[in-house]
Amino acid sequence: MNEPGPLGDFLRARRTQLRPEDVGLRGFGPRRRVAGLRREELAQLAGVSVSYYTRLEQGLSRGASAEVLDAIARALLLDGHEREHLDRLAGATRHSPRVRRPRPEKLADETRDLLRAVDGVPAIVLGRRTDVLAWNTLGHALLAGHLDLLGPDDPARRPNTSRMLFLDPHCRELYANWERKARAVVGNLRIAVGRHPEDPLLAELIGELTMKSPEFVALWGDHRVAPCDAASYELRHPVIGAVTVTQQTLSIARSPDQALIVCTTPAGSSSEEALALLRQAGGGRAHADSAGVPEKPLR
Repeated sequence: MNEPGPLGDFLRARRTQLRPEDVGLRGFGPRRRVAGLRREELAQLAGVSVSYYTRLEQGLSRGASAEVLDAIARALLLDGHEREHLDRLAGATRHSPRVRRPRPEKLADETRDLLRAVDGVPAIVLGRRTDVLAWNTLGHALLAGHLDLLGPDDPARRPNTSRMLFLDPHCRELYANWERKARAVVGNLRIAVGRHPEDPLLAELIGELTMKSPEFVALWGDHRVAPCDAASYELRHPVIGAVTVTQQTLSIARSPDQALIVCTTPAGSSSEEALALLRQAGGGRAHADSAGVPEKPLR
């Protein structure tokens, strides 16, 4: 028997999160037995047959047209990011690529230079699976000072920000509103899985978090899809105390699966002063290597 797969799971999750009144249907009060919309209600809203939609949700149909997907997206009230995610999931069902063990991600020289250029602010480079490929000294000190500064240089020892957030108590205590940060990370992971459904290392990460974190299981089952573009977080840092930073995600042109994350503060703010203190605390390191990244990766 076929499993629903990521597409079916996503459709079912989004359907059960909609109430009849959200889409202009009359509810039936407390007597209603199902959570959210019924399949026949969703099919009616999308203008497709109940049997066709049921096969799609059960993973038995692999050829949904763009018009059908548009209709289902409108019926589910999907936003732009969720609509793109639906397209990626539907596209993945149309073929079964041969799964290969991916090679470790590498940091391009241009990206290494870019990280050095933003030495004045905390910054890290993340790969497609939220592995830390590199960080500057200030980024390391702000977000993970308890870990080895040179850890990202060895693919076998690279920290992973998703794993850190859910499984590392130090990182968990760093965020004053941990739940908000966790939801943002899970939403971003959903996008990564939609883009790379055949990535076994990404699947292993999701599997590990599912086995070890009930909170991840609850958030993952919600099927929310949202990119971590920019958001402000209050941090409870063990050295400088309370500090509020805006974490901004910048795309890297030549490495589209990688992202530069920078943490900024308003000019003249107490948070800016706190980061200046953190910078001074780490001032004993050689300024020439202040990016915290060797000229060449360690072998």
